[in-house]
This record gives sequence, C-alpha cells and structure tokens, in this order.
Amino acid sequence: MSPIKRKKLNKIRNQLDKLDNSLIRIIKKRTTLVKQVLDVKEYKREIVDKKRIKQILKSIKNKSIKNKIDTKITRRIWINMIYAYIDYEKRNFKKK
Repeated sequence: MSPIKRKKLNKIRNQLDKLDNSLIRIIKKRTTLVKQVLDVKEYKREIVDKKRIKQILKSIKNKSIKNKIDTKITRRIWINMIYAYIDYEKRNFKKK
C-alpha cells in the first residue's frame, strides 16, 4: 500500500474509532433502559416477546430502506442486539 493510501486508511480508521466510542455510549443508555424494562417484568416468560421482536425488525427494515442501508446488515445487527439483551435479561431476572 502506498504511503498516501496508508494515510487515508488511518484517517478513516480514526473516524471509525470515534464512531465506535459514540456507539458504546448509546449501548450504555440502551442497557439502562433495558434494566428499567426488566424491573417492570414480573415473570421470566415475559422476557421474550416475539410480537415485539417482529415489530422491531420490520421497523428497522423500513428505516434501512429509507436511509439506503443494506437491510441484511441492519437485520443482523438488531437480531444480535435483541438476543444479547434477552440473554442479559435472563441472567439478571430476579423474581419479585
């Protein structure tokens, strides 16, 4: 790789690092909200809401199309995030 391309690559990677830092802050906020949701749930069976998951994925698909983002990328990200939080809720559920 030429020095000019290497410099350009490093600049783009720095931008990605900054964006990742922003995503970490957003994930922290999301986790706080998920904790609040978990506090409202009374039974462990309430953790997985298939209707809600379907609704979220449909909404993400529509937003992705509107914003010209590859829908396979956003679907995979959201499915992974949803199931990561389901796992989190199951691990942290405490029967009242």
